[in-house]
Amino acid sequence: MLGNFTFENPTRLHFGENSLEHLKEELALYGKTVMLSYGGGSIKRTGLYDQVVNVLHEAGKTIVEDSGVMPNPTVEKLYEGCKLARENNVDLILAVGGGSVCDYAKGVAASAWLDGDPWQTYYLDYKDPEPSLRLLPVGCILTMVGTGSEMNGGSVITNHKQNLKIGKVFDSRLMPKFTILNPKLTYTVPQYQMVAGFFDIMSHLMEQYFSNEDDSTSDYLNEGLMRSLIHSSRIAVKKPQDYEARSNIMWTATWALNTLVGKGKRQDWMVHMIGQAIGAVTDATHGMTLAAVTIPYYKYIMHCGLHQFVRFAKNVWNVCPDGKTDEQVALEGLNALEGWMKEIGVAMNAAEVGVTPENIGQVADATILGGGFMQLTRDDIVEILRRAL
Repeated sequence: MLGNFTFENPTRLHFGENSLEHLKEELALYGKTVMLSYGGGSIKRTGLYDQVVNVLHEAGKTIVEDSGVMPNPTVEKLYEGCKLARENNVDLILAVGGGSVCDYAKGVAASAWLDGDPWQTYYLDYKDPEPSLRLLPVGCILTMVGTGSEMNGGSVITNHKQNLKIGKVFDSRLMPKFTILNPKLTYTVPQYQMVAGFFDIMSHLMEQYFSNEDDSTSDYLNEGLMRSLIHSSRIAVKKPQDYEARSNIMWTATWALNTLVGKGKRQDWMVHMIGQAIGAVTDATHGMTLAAVTIPYYKYIMHCGLHQFVRFAKNVWNVCPDGKTDEQVALEGLNALEGWMKEIGVAMNAAEVGVTPENIGQVADATILGGGFMQLTRDDIVEILRRAL
C-alpha cells in the first residue's frame, strides 16, 4: 500500500428486510421537525411513503414535505430545498429514494444556512463548509442501488444553464447519520434503471481500481466486489426479485463508494467526468452515460496502465495469459467486460444517451479534465467521444 490516508465513516447502516423497524429509534436522536425529501411519487405507489409517514407521526415529528427531487437534481431544486429547510428550521432531512435524493439531501444539508451561493461555493469553487456553519443531519431510506450515496459525502448537482453537472464530495460531517437498506425496496425499480444502477456500481469500482502500480490490499477487496457484482447481476436481470442477488448487489454498492477501496489509490474518475458532462447536456440516465463511454475510454488509456488491465483480466474475468502478450490479455479482459455489459443490457454507445457529432464539442467543454494513468486534454475527450458513437 502506497501513500498515507485517513479512513473515517460515521454512517450507521441498518440492513435487511426488517431494517425499517430501526427508523423510530433513529428519529428519537433528532429534533421535532423532519424534512421528508423524495422524488416523483413512486414511494406513494409502493406504499413506502405511508409506512414512513406513520413512523414519523408515531415519533411525534412535524413533517415538512419536499417532493419532486428529479433523477439529476438541479441547482434550482437545491435552492428550493434550502429555502424550505431554513424557513421551517428543519432538524433532520430524511431522504427516501435513490441516490439522487440522497445526493440532493446532502447538498441541502450543507447549504441551508450558508451565507452565499452554494453552487458557487461548493460546486464551482469546491470549498468545504466552514467549521462554524450549521449543517443539517441527513438520514436515508434507499430504494435504488448504484450511487453509494447512502454511505458517503457525495452530492451531484446539475446546472442546465451552464451545461455543468458537478459532484462535490463533502467531508464526514455531511455523510448520512444513518441509512436503512432493505433490498426488497429495490424490487419495483424499472429494469432500465436497475441495470443502470448496476453499471454505476461497476464504474465506481473501476474508477478506483485503474490507478497505481503497487500491490494494494484495496485492489484485492475491489476485485472481490467486482466478481460478486458480476455474479449477482446476471441472476438479477433474469430474476429481479431474487432476494439473495439483490441483497448482495445492495451491499456491494454501499462498499463500492464509501471510500474503503479507494484508500492508498490515486484513482481516476474520468469515465464519471465524461458521463456527467453527457448528462449535463442530454439529461440522460447517469449509469447509462458511464456505460456508453467506458470501453472506448479504457481502450484509449490502456497502454498507460497495462499492468493493471492485465491484472483486471486475470483476477476479475479469469482470462488465461498463457501464450499471449500483455496487450492481448488486457484486451481480452475489456472484451469480457463489454460482453457482460451487453448481457445485462446497458447503453453500448454514446448515441444511445444523446451524444451526436454536433454536440460532441459541447460535451467536451462540459467535461472536467483530469485522469489516472493518463492526463486527458480536451482533444482526448473529443476523440474518445467520437470512438464512442
